[in-house]
Amino acid sequence: MSLETLHPAPAFKDFLPIEYKDLVEHGPYGNPKKVTDMGKFKEVIEEHPMCAGCAMTLFIRLVYIGMPNPEHTIVVGTAGCGRLAISQASVPFIYGNYGDTNAVASGLKRGLEVRFPEQKKDVVVMAGDGGLIDIGFQGMMHSWFRKEKFTTIMLDNEVYGNTGGQESGMTNQGKVLKMAPRGKFGEKIDAMGLAKVAGVDYIARLAPTNPARVARTVRRAIMVAREIGHSYIQAYTSCNIEYSIPTPDVMKDAFEIEKERYGFEEVISPQAKEYLDEVEKKAKKKKSA
Repeated sequence: MSLETLHPAPAFKDFLPIEYKDLVEHGPYGNPKKVTDMGKFKEVIEEHPMCAGCAMTLFIRLVYIGMPNPEHTIVVGTAGCGRLAISQASVPFIYGNYGDTNAVASGLKRGLEVRFPEQKKDVVVMAGDGGLIDIGFQGMMHSWFRKEKFTTIMLDNEVYGNTGGQESGMTNQGKVLKMAPRGKFGEKIDAMGLAKVAGVDYIARLAPTNPARVARTVRRAIMVAREIGHSYIQAYTSCNIEYSIPTPDVMKDAFEIEKERYGFEEVISPQAKEYLDEVEKKAKKKKSA
């Protein structure tokens, strides 16, 4: 969880795999990258066993690019498609049990603040709709109400894609799935509304249609969680397998869903807005200097 752990002893450097050398010398550690630089630097995640054309994988890749300090970040997740890619990233990953991701993250963040008082450590929960809004609902809501200082990212593919196609609380009403042959009974849970009621300081909803916006949103969410309070991002990451979306049409689907019901929304508390304005003003000033 620091640059020190990445730099090998000189005697071993020549024997390390080229991938590791590239990560140390050309990765985003200590030098945040832009989405426009994708393909020009060694990313923290480049290989994974996810399905071809998976929108969730693209979103996860953008999340790692958007992290302001990946070398000082820990990701917490649970069972689900996303963990297949997240666990392959060169950022520490804690595999929590179903239902306890936000509880684990709460304790982890508090512990890190005690252990590293001079260095900000970012904690990010990244899990699917089933792992958060269904099985992890209690832990998630209580972390929101307590304003725990970490970020929750819901990878909303609107189905249990990793276990055969069961409906989740985030599945749209009436949607027919392999394990919901009569269609989803209830309405899609308004997780955004719940976050607003809980007083989450930074809330955003988006689809992976604008990579630069995804990275910027992730960066803003993590910055708010460092100093102000909890932040929540809800991302549409379609399951092209369970929803029978042809691989070439995954992004077309994302654009259509975004236009229909998943448009970009950002809700920021006054305290978080003031803080972000200050941080971004300093960043612009430093860039122009």
